[in-house]
Amino acid sequence: MTETAPQAWEPDHYLRFADLRVRPALDLLARVPVDAPARVTDLGCGAGNITPLLCARWPAAEVTALDSSPDMLAHAKAEHANLGVAWDQADVRTWSPGMPQDVIYSNAVLHWVDDHADLFPRLMGDVAAGGVLAVQMPNQYAEPSHALMRAVAASGPWAETLAPLLREAPVADMGDYYDWLQPVSAALDIWETTYAQPLDGEDAVLDWIGSTSLKPLLEALDDKTRPAFRDALAGELRHAYPRRSDGKTVFAFKRLFIVATKAAE
Repeated sequence: MTETAPQAWEPDHYLRFADLRVRPALDLLARVPVDAPARVTDLGCGAGNITPLLCARWPAAEVTALDSSPDMLAHAKAEHANLGVAWDQADVRTWSPGMPQDVIYSNAVLHWVDDHADLFPRLMGDVAAGGVLAVQMPNQYAEPSHALMRAVAASGPWAETLAPLLREAPVADMGDYYDWLQPVSAALDIWETTYAQPLDGEDAVLDWIGSTSLKPLLEALDDKTRPAFRDALAGELRHAYPRRSDGKTVFAFKRLFIVATKAAE
């Protein structure tokens, strides 16, 4: 995998799809088998739209929410100023808590980090005895949305510029995560869910990925090349994801879930 630098996320664009993006986070949260944790980390909190859910689930916990993006953190702090959360700027790749965490919860962020064979066992090392590492990641990289993005990026005059940014498979197979986590887990729950997301607009899928996986590619191009690349990809995506009779586009979005529980002492 190619090492990926932290992205300059845009909270307003990302939160346009907040309702659709929250559902997998809730599904993950519902499967965390911890009743009264003392310390909880929201690892990669983004704009902070999931952090209040963690606080509501565990009101007595000391919650830390961290992200590498200062813009996302500024939005989160402003939006949830009275939440009583510690907001920290940190890079997941080098982060380590001062004390073991009873829950490390990560919603839609670890697919941006490479070397999962090292990362996941290392994160489990920061989980307290009896605690849980709970992770949800988009697993869309073999689907038309991302396969076409890579194909268009590799086929035009922008190919040389975009080549270093293309990532074939940032998320590994289920069996790999089992192999990496089973030796350090007392219980391990891994599953995949496909959500049928009904999206609005002529270029609905392009707009959906524009705030996440497509964003680094668009930012790497100049003002002259960017519209041509965007238009070329839009045409391919319209063909792969036709609008339905009601005008909506059905986007099949795959997510991988992992809940690893550490043995109690």
